[in-house]
Amino acid sequence: MLTLYVKTGCPFCHKVLDTGADLGVTFEEKNIADEAIIAELVARGGKRQVPYLVDRERGVEMYESSDIVAYLQEQYAKK
Repeated sequence: MLTLYVKTGCPFCHKVLDTGADLGVTFEEKNIADEAIIAELVARGGKRQVPYLVDRERGVEMYESSDIVAYLQEQYAKK
């Protein structure tokens, strides 16, 4: 299961979501509009920055939309 922490209107979040859609990847989206989600994000990654990807199956967590896009393309592109 992939979890993506997002913020409404965030262009970097949309970049990741669009890449996921292109690859057929779905995310559990967690929006930091909710204070509890912000606290959860900071507890996980240490920063209040989105997008933030959590790939539980592979034990990967990361910030930075470009890094997330590259990771998704590497791990989830149909070969």
